[in-house]
Amino acid sequence: MRQPLLRMVGAIDWLNERLGRLVAWLTLGTVLITFAVAMLRYGFGLGWVWLQESYIWLHAIVFTLGSGYTLLHDGHVRIDIFYRPGSSRYRAIVDLLGSLLLLIPTLAVVFWMALPYVRQSWVRLEGSREAGGLPGLFLLKSVLLSFCIVLLAQGLALAGRSLLRLTAPAGPNADRPAPL
Repeated sequence: MRQPLLRMVGAIDWLNERLGRLVAWLTLGTVLITFAVAMLRYGFGLGWVWLQESYIWLHAIVFTLGSGYTLLHDGHVRIDIFYRPGSSRYRAIVDLLGSLLLLIPTLAVVFWMALPYVRQSWVRLEGSREAGGLPGLFLLKSVLLSFCIVLLAQGLALAGRSLLRLTAPAGPNADRPAPL
């Protein structure tokens, strides 16, 4: 049972590591477009709605698709008063229960609630409400579902890693994280 679980955790970690690094480049695009919007507006009196919307879209994509990467690297907000000083076993129990009882059910509800919203956007081939805005708003709304999938996968990997820690054979390094 350990080997398939190790492979699953490793595959999800690999996927979110690559996706996070790829999406991180959109941050550079966001900064450059924001700079261009400011320079064009205040330096030359020019502005385009589609250009302004593009950096908002990029920013949204970075946060949603980068969420799995952030969870992989333990970057989400956590109350560390009891977690950090706890043993590896205690942290594994908290991560396992938090994933199974909080993260996964919450993502399931978000996915379920977002599905009709995204579906309706696709049916309409929804675009920006602003004149001159970006077409394809339905694509951006689809990122909501991708967010749920990416974060759910990493939540399953976190639960799997925690289970591996809890079932690891005891030894001199029992308080160390299980190698993946």
